[in-house]
Amino acid sequence: MAIKKIMVVDDSATDRLYLNELLHASGYYVVEAESAEDCLARLAAEAPDLVIMDVIMPGMNGFQATRAITKDPLTAHIPVIVCTGKAQPTDVAWALKMGAKACMVKPLIQAELVAKIKEIG
Repeated sequence: MAIKKIMVVDDSATDRLYLNELLHASGYYVVEAESAEDCLARLAAEAPDLVIMDVIMPGMNGFQATRAITKDPLTAHIPVIVCTGKAQPTDVAWALKMGAKACMVKPLIQAELVAKIKEIG
């Protein structure tokens, strides 16, 4: 499956804008969600090919949302890349345990992110 449409989930408007511009410049169509709850509510309607999920957000965190996406039969086919601000081995392990295809550390570098998207897609 070729990845064309990506949902960026982050409570930071600055981080969403950065990822939107980075992904758009790489040829992807981007939709944004301001929270994990917003993501889950809009996932079926938006039907993204990939979700890029922040970890630390008010309310439901990115790990919980990733688990909800990957365990629901209706959305389990959508790969998730978790993004964290901490380069902790436990964050990577936990993201993968929740079903993420990858865990990357912020700030994301365009070439590395695009390479990971192509690897997943």
